[in-house]
Amino acid sequence: MKRSNAKPLTLCVIAFSAALNLLGGTLALALRLPVYLDSFGTMLTAVLLGPAAGMIPGIISGIVSGCTSDVYAFFYLPVQMILGLVCGLCARYVRSLNRRTCLGLLPLAAVITLPGTLASSLITALVFGGITSSGSTVLVQLLHTAGLPLTGSVFLVQFLTDYLDRILMLAAVAAILPVCRRAFPSLAGQTTLSAQESEERKKNHGTI
Repeated sequence: MKRSNAKPLTLCVIAFSAALNLLGGTLALALRLPVYLDSFGTMLTAVLLGPAAGMIPGIISGIVSGCTSDVYAFFYLPVQMILGLVCGLCARYVRSLNRRTCLGLLPLAAVITLPGTLASSLITALVFGGITSSGSTVLVQLLHTAGLPLTGSVFLVQFLTDYLDRILMLAAVAAILPVCRRAFPSLAGQTTLSAQESEERKKNHGTI
């Protein structure tokens, strides 16, 4: 793909990913699901474009969601940024996932989940007292009523729900990556591919 077309394509991917975040988050909020479904766009952009770009869709969708449907989204902007950063750093491992290595998805999801869970648990416990708009709030209150400390209840429920959410989103990203590679080869693994191509070209020029 020509470099002149790369920037508009990058902007389109980021905007589309932010819309996907909004759609998933709104659906999960409306149905009171224990998962969030608002990170698919963030993770997709992080894998395609890197960690810096991966933070942008979450910021956009968080601001729009906070202004329109869920004011709590403002407070969780750092979580989306952390997710985009970590997922971008783990991008090559995400790109290596396929149907034969589906078990590799589970530990990878845990690695991607933990940093954001720590941040979101602290926000939920310290700022909101364990009560938010998420459907998982019910589970937090049940555990807290049973005698578990509030912070521990929040972290346990947050990790379980985040982990399930990341497994679903990682599986979706891994499933759509082959399509992205065929349609936009300059985006999917562009650094690795360009390095390999340059080495091959040097060898070819050397043999001529």
